[in-house]
Amino acid sequence: QLQLVESGGGLVQPGGSLRLSCVASGFNLYYYRIGWFRQAPGKEREGVSCILSSDGSTNYADSAKGRFTISRDNAKNTAYLQINNLDVEDTAVYYCAVRYGFRACELSTYEYDYWGQGTQVTVSS
Repeated sequence: QLQLVESGGGLVQPGGSLRLSCVASGFNLYYYRIGWFRQAPGKEREGVSCILSSDGSTNYADSAKGRFTISRDNAKNTAYLQINNLDVEDTAVYYCAVRYGFRACELSTYEYDYWGQGTQVTVSS
């Protein structure tokens, strides 16, 4: 059974950092494209970043460039999202998602098939 479990969220002050993890089980993450998404209250879910397995290429939303870093450790079947210099606008539930294959790194929710349950990130002073 394919499963994704996010962790690492929490309450952090503006300017702080977090490292989110996404652990995959029931399948080999190597064969999958990984995306990170977030959904703030009252807003649509938006793509933040994605990473391919074939060459490690990445893609970031404009809002994530410079502060977010996506990575993966296929040996641990785990993906990560490092977020630095957090802002209150980053408050959201963060999700990881996957799609089988090595094709282009997409940030649309329609390009992913399996999702985790999300981890809450709250940025507040």
